[in-house]
Amino acid sequence: MRAVIQRVREASVKVDGNEYSRIGAGLLVFLGVAAADGDREISWMAGKILNMRIFEDGKGKMNCSVLDTGGGVLVVSQFTLYADTTRGNRPGFSGAAPFDDARETYNRFIDHIRSSCSLCIETGSFGAGMEVGLVNDGPVTLIVDTPGSSDE
Repeated sequence: MRAVIQRVREASVKVDGNEYSRIGAGLLVFLGVAAADGDREISWMAGKILNMRIFEDGKGKMNCSVLDTGGGVLVVSQFTLYADTTRGNRPGFSGAAPFDDARETYNRFIDHIRSSCSLCIETGSFGAGMEVGLVNDGPVTLIVDTPGSSDE
């Protein structure tokens, strides 16, 4: 499982020109699912996202998590995070889970993260063409792979 995590002042998703979801300050998470991802990866990634200390404390140091700040989390599925760009100019996506498997894992991830906290957890529309808007705060952008997934 791979995530691109951005600390945001706000973020939103539109589908077919209509607002689908929105958060205020918090985290925008683009989530890629690999074929072998299961419960272990779901639990690990959810814990990492919720507990990563990338928000500033009273002294201006990144010492607080989204749980500490009470921010929102917007999770958007993005299979292109598993693009293989090593050969030619057209990316290959064989590292990404097949559509139905990825949808099931993504939905299980959303269920897990929602049951792990009381934060506002919003989502994109899996498989839809989406317009994602954000105001990056910092900017702070991190790439996180579950253990072992960067080798896939």
